[in-house]
Amino acid sequence: MEAGTISRPDPTAGERARVVATEAPAREGWTPADPGPLGLAAFAMTTFVLSMFNADLVSRAGEPVVLGLALAYGGLAQLLAGMWEFRTGNTFGAVAFTSFGAFWLSFWAFVTFFEPSISDPTVTSHAVGLYLWAWGIFTAYMFVASLRTTGAIATVFFLLTITFILLAIGNSGMNDSIIKAGGWVGLATALAAWYASFAAVVNSTFARTVLPVRSLKR
Repeated sequence: MEAGTISRPDPTAGERARVVATEAPAREGWTPADPGPLGLAAFAMTTFVLSMFNADLVSRAGEPVVLGLALAYGGLAQLLAGMWEFRTGNTFGAVAFTSFGAFWLSFWAFVTFFEPSISDPTVTSHAVGLYLWAWGIFTAYMFVASLRTTGAIATVFFLLTITFILLAIGNSGMNDSIIKAGGWVGLATALAAWYASFAAVVNSTFARTVLPVRSLKR
């Protein structure tokens, strides 16, 4: 700067700094993969195995095999999927996967730690019935919300609502026939969830619609 002159700021310097500051996070950020297929697959497999026992298609003597799935896959994996849905900004997915992950964890905890201490089977049946009614209510209002997602997801929540209602009625009344019906609808629910998961994975991998899910968004 020459003597007697006044240094004037570069009028473009501030704008350049703002552009750099704006672009930096975009370059350094990351786009998470869709956690939905994981949550759906974890839910589907655990529901399928438990429903096989509820439908009386396999001996109930082997039912403890469900506990491992309820803890590791239906519980922890689905809970993680719910947490990752928060990162993507998907409120519906975050609430659904986190809640049902917690459902399977609570199921595992009840059967493992608390059910053996209840000596009266009537008390156990009524308690499980109440538990299932509560989950049926939650699933019913999530079904309403699912009507703005996809047809595949809405089908899962519709069938799951029916499953919970049948199992709640069957356990509350100690009616094996209704529990068995709930098991069959549970199998249909698991298949619908597997389809939704499969479609999401395949459509993402092939970068085109291979399996339709029918968007319900307006």
